[in-house]
Amino acid sequence: MAVTISADDCIACGVCTDACPQGALSVEDVCTVSDACIDCGTCIDECPVGAISE
Repeated sequence: MAVTISADDCIACGVCTDACPQGALSVEDVCTVSDACIDCGTCIDECPVGAISE
């Protein structure tokens, strides 16, 4: 599984960064994923607008 983020749908709310157990997500204009991601899917479940998928 590889996490992808839709830049068109991301609202940069930061919910995913708070939920990520690895600290692999960061938010500026949109959310981005670093190499620290372990593909656990927690961010997918927490995203309020469904901008993150596998």
